[in-house]
Amino acid sequence: MTNYIKLIALGLVTLFALIAANYARDLAYLVNALTVALVAGGLFLWVLRHTDEPVEKVDLSGEYMDGVVRAGVVATAFWGVVGFLVGTFIAFQLAYPALNFEWAQGYANFGRLRPLHTSAVIFAFGGNALIATSFYVVQRTSAARLWGGNLAWFVFWGYQLVIVLAATGYLLGATQSKEYAEPEWYVDWWLTVVWLAYLAVFLGTIVKRREPHIYVANWFYLSFIITVAMLHVVNNLSIPVSIFGSKSVQVFSGVQDAMVQWWYGHNAVGFFLTAGFLGMMYYFVPKQAERPVYSYKLSIIHFWALIFLYIWAGPHHLHYTALPDWASTLGMVFSIILWMPSWGGMINGLMTLSGAWDKLRTDPIIRMMVISIGFYGMSTFEGPMMSIRAVNSLSHYTDWTIGHVHSGALGWNGMITFGALYFLVPKLWNRERLYSLNLVSWHFWLATIGIILYAASMWVTGIMEGLMWREVDANGFLVNSFADTVAAKFPMYVVRGLGGVLFLAGAVIMCYNLWMTVRRSPAVAAANSAVPAE
Repeated sequence: MTNYIKLIALGLVTLFALIAANYARDLAYLVNALTVALVAGGLFLWVLRHTDEPVEKVDLSGEYMDGVVRAGVVATAFWGVVGFLVGTFIAFQLAYPALNFEWAQGYANFGRLRPLHTSAVIFAFGGNALIATSFYVVQRTSAARLWGGNLAWFVFWGYQLVIVLAATGYLLGATQSKEYAEPEWYVDWWLTVVWLAYLAVFLGTIVKRREPHIYVANWFYLSFIITVAMLHVVNNLSIPVSIFGSKSVQVFSGVQDAMVQWWYGHNAVGFFLTAGFLGMMYYFVPKQAERPVYSYKLSIIHFWALIFLYIWAGPHHLHYTALPDWASTLGMVFSIILWMPSWGGMINGLMTLSGAWDKLRTDPIIRMMVISIGFYGMSTFEGPMMSIRAVNSLSHYTDWTIGHVHSGALGWNGMITFGALYFLVPKLWNRERLYSLNLVSWHFWLATIGIILYAASMWVTGIMEGLMWREVDANGFLVNSFADTVAAKFPMYVVRGLGGVLFLAGAVIMCYNLWMTVRRSPAVAAANSAVPAE
């Protein structure tokens, strides 16, 4: 009976997608409608082929649902390389504008590729990492299989469809022009459905847990899922111009739209790239170090302080704009206060290694996790500092901000994710160990040097740029033209590109190492996937 309902639903989706493609008003909508029709049609044929087949009843209640976690690990590694590759290419496009090839204008120029890069790294690489690790962590800490049966698979594949629709839309010009919220209205609707299913799976697993205590990592994961849902819905309120076109009109306008956008934009950083990854830190660092969290009480204080303060900090992105002064001051004050709980979390993560500091010499995975926590501390000091009006007057609109974002995204999010992947793959594929710890060390050093080259070059060029914009002669006239500042930045743009190449090379080495771990590393004698909590 269930298969017949699926067939009806998939058939209708395929039909409506083909109708939408037929009446499409723009190329991006046409391509996305055909993509949906192809996916739904393929699923229709697959379900039809397996309908009425005898289904063998298998009791899975005593096993974790790790298949979807394995798929998430593969997707994380794949989208990571894609995102880093596009980012490295557009870094060289800025240094060498000739790389904006004339034949690729409108498809592969910087303006089309930049949102592809940010979305691939944040939402494809980071999002898949969060979904995969949260599904792994919530099962182990709850001693329960994921709730909802195959709903977790719907979340995984539905999220991949979001990524594909958004990416093809960017290349074909379908964008809301809202930073980190570029996908158009129909992609936003689908993402909302997928995200609510994700919330249901995660919350349902916690509700049916066998372990009475809810481990703090799950607090961070749950706060990230709930808050991102709220941010996404409010910031993407829009009215489609036509149901057969990608274009939509925002409900908010002017300064209200700017305020809502940066309430979303900053908290996408605060909850997607911070709270979710802190959940990762609070599980994988103690597991890899084989030590308990340094202070569980501090982790709880860290959680409540972070989720209360972060949500207020968005207006610091809008200093010296039409936003009322009191609003930007509010954002600045909460940003400065936010420094304290952030560093509390950093100290908690680092001190978890108490009694195991020798592992920094012998375990490159621990080294990777520790440096990620260091970058978290550095970014959460630099962010509040840059929110101060006097500092912001120099840093805003310059490459300093780009350096700040990448020291956090590559150093904190990237490194903790790499560490988690190295931890997960041997366990998920029942292997005794990683294929090569030497390759992990190579990855560590390539990534670290790449981040330093990238971030330091952007700090230097950003401060130089801000000072050049300010420079006036004895008569009060500006000394430097905009073109002068662009020319002065060229050497640092090349250094940034080289940093990106090193970081990308490290990610490729990681993918090879993980692949060889699955293919060549010796299997564990007796794989144990039973439910009792680890």
